[in-house]
Amino acid sequence: MSGFPWGAFALNLAWAAAAALAVMLVTFAVAVRAGVHRIVDVAWGIGFTAVAAVTFAAGAGYADLGRRVLVTLLTAVWGMRLAAHIARRGRGHGEDPRYEAMLAKAPGNRNAYALRMVYLLQGALVWLVSLPVQAAQYVPGTPSLVAWAGTALWAVGLGFEAVGDAQLARFKADPDNRGRIMDRGLWSWTRHPNYFGDFCVWWGLFLLACDSPAAAAVSVVSPVVMSLLLIRGSGKRLLEQHMADRPGFAEYTARTSGFFPRPPKRARTGGRRKP
Repeated sequence: MSGFPWGAFALNLAWAAAAALAVMLVTFAVAVRAGVHRIVDVAWGIGFTAVAAVTFAAGAGYADLGRRVLVTLLTAVWGMRLAAHIARRGRGHGEDPRYEAMLAKAPGNRNAYALRMVYLLQGALVWLVSLPVQAAQYVPGTPSLVAWAGTALWAVGLGFEAVGDAQLARFKADPDNRGRIMDRGLWSWTRHPNYFGDFCVWWGLFLLACDSPAAAAVSVVSPVVMSLLLIRGSGKRLLEQHMADRPGFAEYTARTSGFFPRPPKRARTGGRRKP
């Protein structure tokens, strides 16, 4: 694992932690003033963008400029698109039911509990998940074919997120769809195109760090943790628990992939497929 600037990278870990913490503390102050903690979801993408920008500044001279620009740009485009989408989606709404349920059980002060269990936890996750974004900016040499494959995978992920979010927004905007399950477009191929997109984005960013065995070893935990969160943690599993009682959801799950996209299964009638 020679050739990787461990000393500079270790210092960068501290700068990245400070950047993530600063974003979360500012967001906490805004949320307390507004009385709505769902604002923290907007800070998720902003936190990654801040870490990428701080790493770009701190890592000057340690790696190829083109690679550093590429990693920072990919992270910022993904993070700020996500932040803008969540901000638009939540505009005019009250507290997120998830946070309302959590804070209803808070021992003592609700805001202090939210700071510990939501903001600081999300800040720590931003720091951990962003390890490929940090490590890739300390990899010497120009991007290899593996790095460009990671960029292509990132693009696939961003496309799934952006298109899936736009399709869902149009579906929800039609009053005739109220109470119905979205099963069109990308949502007919996977029940979670946005979560699958996130999965591709973070494995793609990890590949950008794989030109160095040291950077790959130190950052592989990131896509693994993100994958577990998306599939087994606060993503797919919790959302489907929330939607389980909706009319038509059981039929939707029977014909549509739970995560990785595939053509929808055709309905069966009397043991035979419909023509």
